[in-house]
Amino acid sequence: MKRLLRHPALEMPRLGLPAFRLRILVRGVFVLLALATVALSVVLLKEEKERGWQSYQHGFARSQSEVMARLRHPSGQLALLNAGNRGAGPAPLAPLLLPYAALDFDDQNKAQQAVEMAGCAVQYPDGSSVCAAIGNNPYAGGFIYLVGSFYAGELVPRERGALDLQAVHRARITLDMRGASYRWVAPFETLPPQGTISTRGRLTGFVDSGEESLDARARPVRDFRGWLWQNGQCRDLAGAVPDCLRRTFYSIRLPVELFREALFDKQRLVWPPQDLGNMRVRVEMLAPGTGAALFDSNAPGAQGAASLADVARTLLPGEQVQIRKLGTSDSEAITLKGSEVQADPSAPWLLRLISWLPLEWQAAGDHQAQPVPAGLDILDTPAGNYAVTFTGNLRGVEQGLAAVATRMSWYLGAMLAAIALAWLVVEVGLIRRVTALTRRAAAVSYNVQDGHIGPRLGDLDVSDLRGSDELGILAGGLADLLQRVKDDIQREQLRAQQERDMWHAVGHEIMSPLQSLMVLHGSADDPGHRYIQRMQQAVHVLYGTASPAEALQAADVPQGRLDLDAFLRHVANNAHFAGIDNVVYEGGAGPVIVRADEFALEDVVTHILRNADRYRPPGTAITLTLAASESTASATLRNQGVTIAEDLLGRIFELGVSDPSLPMPDGECGHRGQGLFVAKTYMAKMGGTINARNTADGVAFVLTFQRLG
Repeated sequence: MKRLLRHPALEMPRLGLPAFRLRILVRGVFVLLALATVALSVVLLKEEKERGWQSYQHGFARSQSEVMARLRHPSGQLALLNAGNRGAGPAPLAPLLLPYAALDFDDQNKAQQAVEMAGCAVQYPDGSSVCAAIGNNPYAGGFIYLVGSFYAGELVPRERGALDLQAVHRARITLDMRGASYRWVAPFETLPPQGTISTRGRLTGFVDSGEESLDARARPVRDFRGWLWQNGQCRDLAGAVPDCLRRTFYSIRLPVELFREALFDKQRLVWPPQDLGNMRVRVEMLAPGTGAALFDSNAPGAQGAASLADVARTLLPGEQVQIRKLGTSDSEAITLKGSEVQADPSAPWLLRLISWLPLEWQAAGDHQAQPVPAGLDILDTPAGNYAVTFTGNLRGVEQGLAAVATRMSWYLGAMLAAIALAWLVVEVGLIRRVTALTRRAAAVSYNVQDGHIGPRLGDLDVSDLRGSDELGILAGGLADLLQRVKDDIQREQLRAQQERDMWHAVGHEIMSPLQSLMVLHGSADDPGHRYIQRMQQAVHVLYGTASPAEALQAADVPQGRLDLDAFLRHVANNAHFAGIDNVVYEGGAGPVIVRADEFALEDVVTHILRNADRYRPPGTAITLTLAASESTASATLRNQGVTIAEDLLGRIFELGVSDPSLPMPDGECGHRGQGLFVAKTYMAKMGGTINARNTADGVAFVLTFQRLG
C-alpha cells in the first residue's frame, strides 16, 4: 500500500457517529471474534474439567471397589494381617499370619490352593517357591507351615531303619526365634503312588545334630509332619526322560514348643505373637551324594509374598487409603498412597483459572469449596474388623488438565495472533484508507458549499490513494472528479476575467460618445437629457465590474425623498419617448413622499413597463395606480394578457429566469431574464419590495416603499 502523504490542512467538518460506523463495525467484529475465541476456550476448559471430575468420581469409586475386593481376598487379608510383621526382605523367611485358622497340609491340592489364594509364597528365579506361615487361630496348634515346590530329578527315598542321610533326598529346616535356634532334618520316605502323582512320600523329621547320618537312638519328632509329591511331567521335554527335572511339592508342619506353651500360660494369650516378624526360617532341599541344595530359601533373587504395596499400586495417583483396626488409635493406622502425581509443566495462571472454574453443582447455587472425594468401608477379617477410609485427589485432575491446557494454549495464542494480524492488515490496508478517503470526501462536500468554494478546494488531493483495488478505484474516481472541478473553476475564473475585461472595454467605448451627448443635450428642459443621464449612471455602475449581477449587487443607490405621485405621473406622460405607448396613470389624492432614488426607480419602472408592453395584447393599456397608508405606499403596474405560470411567480426576479412559453414580439429571438432582477435589486437597495401576481385578465407588479412624513 502506498504511504499516505501529508496535505495542507483543510477546513474539515465534524463528522458524526454514522461516519464511523464502518470502523466501529469492523473493529467490533474483530474484538467479538477474539472474545468469542477466548470464551470458547474457557467453556471447553470448563466442560473438560466437568468431564474430568465426573470421570475421576467414577474412577475413584471403581478404585475403592477394587481395593476393597483386594483386601477381602485372602491375599489382601494376608497383606493386611502381616503389615507390621514383615522383615527387611524375603530371605531369610519370616513366618506370615494366614487368613485361615490352619492349613490342611496333608492334602497337596488343598494346601497348594490355600497358599496360592493367600499369596504367601515367595517366588525364586528357578521357579521354586515356599510359603512360611502360621494359622490365625492359636487353638489349632502352635505350628509353622512350610508349603512350596522345587524341581528335582527322580527322588531317592530312605529305607526304614537306614541311618545314612547322604544317599537320600532330604529336607533341612532351621528356625531362629527368641534367641534360640531349632534345626530339623527330614529324609524322604516313599509311599505307594496315588492318583496322578507318580511319586509321593513323607518327610520324617529328626532333630538335626549336624552329622551326615542319624544316631541309632534317634527318634522322629512326634509333631513334625511333612509330605513330598512329585508329578510325572518333565520340566524340559528335550532332556532324557530318566534324568529330567520334575516339579516336586512339599508341605511341612513344624512344631513350635514356645507356641504350645503359650496356649497353656495363665497370662493373657496374644495371637499372633508380637515377635512374629523377628522369627527366621530357612528351608533347604538336599540331593543325595554331595548334598548339593536343590532349593534354598535363602537363595538370592527371591520375590516376596503379597503385600499392601500391591494394593497401593491399584490406587490412582494422589489417592490415599487409611486402614485402622476398630478399637485402636489413628496413630496405629496403616496408610497406603497411590503414586505421586506427575506434575507436567503447566502455566500457573491456567491452574488458577481451572481451579476457579465452577462445576455444575456449584453453578446451581452451592458456592462452597469443592469437596475432596472420600469414602468409608468396613473390612471383616479373622483378626478383627478394620475401618478403611478412602481419600481422593481432585488436585491431580486439575493439574493434568492444566498440563493439557498449557500445550493447547499455544494453539489459542496462534488463533488470537492470527486474528490480531488480520485486524492489523484490515486496519492499515482498509480502515485507515477508508478513514482518509472519508475525511477528504467530507472536505470536498464541505468546501464546495456556498462560501467555501475557492482556492481551498484546489488544495484537496486524493491521488495518493489510487490503486487497483476497490478503494483505489474509488479514490481514483474522486481524484478525477476533483480535477474536473478544479479545471471548471479555473475556466470559470478565466471566463469571469474575460467578461470583466469586456465590460471594461464596453464601458470605455461608451463613455466618450456619452460625454458628447451630454454636451449636446445639456439643457434640463431637453427631453433627451434625462435618458442620457440614466445611460451615464448605468455605465458608471457597470464600468470596472466583473458581471452584471456583481455590478448591480455592488452598486451604491442613494436613498432620497421622492414624490411617488408626481413620479408616476411623469413616467406615464413620457413613456412614449421610450417606445411604450398607452401608459395610463390613475392619479392619487396628492403628493406621497417615499424613500427612493429617482433614477434607480425609473430604471425599475421602465424594466417592468417593457415586460408589460412585450406581453400585452396590441391596443391595450398599461395602468399605473397608487395606494398609500400611514407607513407605506405601493405602486401597481397592471397589464392585460397571458398570466405567469405559478411555479415561476417566485423565480422571475432571479437573474436569467424567464418564461420561455410566453409569446415573443416580432424581431426578438429571446430574452436574458435580467430586467426584473435589476428591478428587484434596486428596490431592495432603496428599502422597498417588488412582487408579481396574476389577475383575472393579466399580470400586476406591486412596488412597495417606505413612506416618509
